Amino acid sequence: MYDCCVPKVHVKADGSDQPLTGQPSTTIAVKEIDPHTITIVVKREGKLVSEQMRAASEDGRTLHAKTTLYPLEGNKPIIQEVTAERVGNPMSGANVASGSWRTQKMSGSENLLLVTFKVSGSKASMSASSGVSWTAKFDGKNYPVKGSYTEDSVSLKRIDDRTIEASYKASGTLSRVSKMTVSLDGKTMTSVSESKLTGRISTYVATKQ
Repeated sequence: MYDCCVPKVHVKADGSDQPLTGQPSTTIAVKEIDPHTITIVVKREGKLVSEQMRAASEDGRTLHAKTTLYPLEGNKPIIQEVTAERVGNPMSGANVASGSWRTQKMSGSENLLLVTFKVSGSKASMSASSGVSWTAKFDGKNYPVKGSYTEDSVSLKRIDDRTIEASYKASGTLSRVSKMTVSLDGKTMTSVSESKLTGRISTYVATKQ
């Protein structure tokens, strides 16, 4: 069996496509390759969403995960690699890749890293090379997000001249709040993103191109 995540995932680790609870037309297939390695394949309406391989080191203290994401709009696949360290002790009787892990290093292909923002008067727009995009006004109303598997709307709030807050929803439920602040010299943007589903807070620093 494979147990993970919020919302909860509880499926057989036999490599077969099984429905994801609360995610219509979406399936997950988990397979144990060896005592240290598993693969996870997610599909929506039979089409690939992502493929991931998670491999734990021989001593069980480090995990390497490589994920290939297939954008909704048919853009070039995105590659993401993560190295994580174990939190706590290994789980007895389980695949070594099981347990809690803390991300130490993340890297990705160029189409994962490049995002373009435009702010003009009372509205802003975002477009990512992955195919995800939106255009919204600073009025707190919900506007459609295009090209995303996980979020379908966004609302904007202007905090000050250098900071914007974007609140994302999925099927009407608040899923993520991201606050983006541009540095005084205009050369970097720091994004602090909080998942309202898991409580995870991620901080990214982007360099202006």
